[in-house]
This record gives sequence, structure tokens and C-alpha cells, in this order.
Amino acid sequence: MFINILLLFIFILSIYYYYVHYGKKGRLLHLLPGPPSVPIFGNIFLARVSAVEQWKLLCTLCDKYYPILKVWGLFEFTVSIRHPDDLEKILSSTKHIDKSRTYNILHPWFGTGLLTSTGIKWQTRRKILTPAFHFNILNQFVDILIKESDCMTKSLKDVGGTVVKDLLPFISEYTLNAICETAMGVSLQKLGEFQQQYRNAIHEIIELILYRAIRPWLLNDFLFSLSSQGSRQKEVLKILHGFTEKVIAERKLYHERTGNRYLQNLEDDKETEAEDIEVFGIKKKRLAMLDLLIAASRESSLTDLDIREEVDTFMFEGHDTTAVGIMFALLLLAEHKDIQERVRVEVNTVMQENGGKFTMKSLQNLSYLDRCLRETLRLYPSVFLIFRDTAEDVKLHSYIIPAGTSLHLNIYGAHRDPNFWPNPEVFDPDRFLPENIRKRHPYSYLPFSAGPRNCIGQRFGLLELKAMIAPLVHNFYLEPIEDLKDIQLKTDIILRPSHPVHVRFIPITCK
Repeated sequence: MFINILLLFIFILSIYYYYVHYGKKGRLLHLLPGPPSVPIFGNIFLARVSAVEQWKLLCTLCDKYYPILKVWGLFEFTVSIRHPDDLEKILSSTKHIDKSRTYNILHPWFGTGLLTSTGIKWQTRRKILTPAFHFNILNQFVDILIKESDCMTKSLKDVGGTVVKDLLPFISEYTLNAICETAMGVSLQKLGEFQQQYRNAIHEIIELILYRAIRPWLLNDFLFSLSSQGSRQKEVLKILHGFTEKVIAERKLYHERTGNRYLQNLEDDKETEAEDIEVFGIKKKRLAMLDLLIAASRESSLTDLDIREEVDTFMFEGHDTTAVGIMFALLLLAEHKDIQERVRVEVNTVMQENGGKFTMKSLQNLSYLDRCLRETLRLYPSVFLIFRDTAEDVKLHSYIIPAGTSLHLNIYGAHRDPNFWPNPEVFDPDRFLPENIRKRHPYSYLPFSAGPRNCIGQRFGLLELKAMIAPLVHNFYLEPIEDLKDIQLKTDIILRPSHPVHVRFIPITCK
């Protein structure tokens, strides 16, 4: 009996394999160039190497088979593209907006929030959340960003003399503070003993997600749940979800007690409507996103779970990606002393014009720093890839990509394509002078994606990068410890180095 069932299973599997590879979809995909494969398993063994080797292999294959290639394993195909014409065809479309199954590893933490949702749900959430990044809301957030930047700078000054820092954990402490207060209105410093527990939980869940991301055999939720990492994930999520749910409940109670009057005109910047009222440790004027979601829940079917999805999504997207961006910007400025000094002169001038303080307006006036940051995100885009599923057959570089195919949009590769970026490895902020921007293909630069599903928080992200970096450059000379060319990258959800990287901060008054 067992043998009969096994034979039947093998027969059904064989039929399905034949259908996948020799049906219309398979025949079209096998026409695409790609690395040599083995029967049945395809290229799956390419993933059985370290994250560093995976990264090197990704770069090598994308260069070798430019501008399009396919890899496959068992029943799955992935097509990688990086030519701006192809990227535009996908990203500008209102049809190819569904994220691929790869993003399912994020679901345990923030379900189907704005990053991973599709269809009507995504459209509805996007419409609700867009006002959270209105200019007047960002203007209120600037105070928080500047406060965290001052704390970062002070922590270096308090050491006294020259300080060498492992950049990513150092920066992450302050970007986590900033997103926690701007997204939820909660200051981590006021959480007492729970502060470190929450920090550890955030960093641990990110590590668990990354652990799965480079191991295809663990993308299956059932298999992962059986592992020790799966058990640990449940414990960590209990901490994170419990905290978010507590904040939502207390905030809703606050609105009930104040007659919901602060859910009116949330984009209004008037002082009378920005009272610094604090209830349950939550400041009214600091809560744009959560307030918008609560307001929307009164007029739609948004549940507390729906609200938690979006809050948790922003805790992930607004913390790790920003920290990585700041890290690479500091490394580049440290390595290019002439550019660093030009940024310093601009920062000092703007500060003198504003009484030694930063404001939204003064940060906006840092045009050269802005170009440096945009060039940083060209060389080291925090989100270096996007996965999308094709909604219908689409023609990309003379090949027909059938509906239902997983597309790997190689942003890192597009940003370093010599066909669109002369001397692509060179750090040159003047690439982003207006006259140079106009000459380029609009889809050759995508640090915040593009089209209808572009990053909703891109203005917030750039504002935070400026607010965090400007005071550091004003107070310290930055010197490199290791050369950027010697820093190895690794395959990850977010672009990051394979080992700790450092910068030497030298107080300007001491030099």
C-alpha cells in the first residue's frame, strides 16, 4: 500500500514538473539566458554558500548575463532584471504591483501591512497613510530627529577625545528611538527596564528574518516553525506585538477621553492644535501615523490588528534602512576628506544663519549634503532589490516573461551600470546637480523604488539622514578605519556589510 502511494506521489510530481518546465510558461522561461543548471534541482545549489559568497555570485551572474537572466530550482523560476527600460515597464505599471512570495517571511511580524499587502487592501492603506508624510507632519517630526541626533553627538562628546565606533549598532540605537517616537509617540527612554528588552527583540526579529532570507529551504513556514529559530521567533513576536497592542489600546483610550477632538485636522500645523499634552507617556502632537490609523478605524473596517500591522511595518522600514544609509554616508565622507570638508562648511554656514540650531528650513538648505546622501544611496541603496510577480505576460528585452513569474529587480546593479553612470564606482555628489539629473534615464536611480508603489517614507528618510549626519560633521572630523573597497557585502533583505565597520570621530576642538 505504501509503495503504491509513493509511486502515485512520484507520478503526480513528475506530471507537475513536466507541466512547469515544458508547458507554455516553462518553455518561455527556458529561453532566457542563465547559469548552467542540473536536472530537477536547477540552480538551487548556488544558495548553499555563505551570504558573502551569495552576494558575489549575484553580482557576477548579473554582469555576465546582462541585462536579464533566469535561475530556477525544482518548480520555481526567478528572473533578474536591471536595465532601466525593463525596470520602468514593471515599476510604472499599475498591474505588476504584487510582491513575490519571498516577502512571506515578514508576515509573522507585520502581517500584510503596506509593504506586503496587495490589491484593494494595499490601495486603501496607502491612501490612509499618505497624509502621515505631509509637510506639516514632517515639520513636527523634525524636533524628534534633531533631538536624537543631539543625543548621538552628545554620547560621543561625553567620552572625551577621539572615539572609534562600530557604526551600525551605534546608529541603530538612535534611529530606533526616532521611529518609535514618530510612529507610535513612545519615547524608549521612558520605558525603564523594558527599553532594552524591546531593543533586543527588534534586533533579534530582524536577525531571524535575515536568517531565513538566505536559506531557501526555510522559506516554508511549516519547516521553519519546527526549527529552534521558529520557536524563538514566537517568543520575540510576543514581546513586540504585545507592546504595539498596548500602545494602540492606550492611545485609543486617550482619544475617547478627549472626545476624539485631536483626530480632527491632523495635518494642521497650528500651535493651538499641537498641544504638548502627554497621557500614558504619549504626546499628542508626535502621533501622526497612529492617529491617522485610529481616525480611519472610526470610519472604516480597520481593526486593532490592522493598525498593528502598519505600526510594526514602519518600525521595521523606518529603523534599519535608515541606519544603514547613515552608516554608508559616514564611511564615504570619512574616506573623501575634500567632500567632507565641503559638507562641513555648508553645515556651519547654515547653522550660523539659524542661531546655531537646526530646523526644517535649515535642513532643507543643505543642498550639497543632500547630493552627498543621494550619491550614497546610489552606491549603497539600503533596499538593493525588490521582488515582484508579473500579473500578465510582459516583454522585457526581447523575451516574453509569462504571468506569475517572480521578478528580481536589481536596484544595486542598475545604480552601478556603466551604460548609465560613467565611472560608476566613484563617489561624485555632483551627479545629482539638476542639469545632470535631467540627462539620465528616470529609472536608472531607484533608492526608494518608483511608480505607484514607491516608498511612502522617502522624504522622511532623507530628512532623518540629514538631521543625524549634519551635527556629527559639525562637531567631528571623520576618519576611516578600513577602506570601503575592503568591506565585503552580504546577501540580506537590507544591504549591509558582512562584518562590523568603524569610523574614527575626532572632536574638532581637539584638532
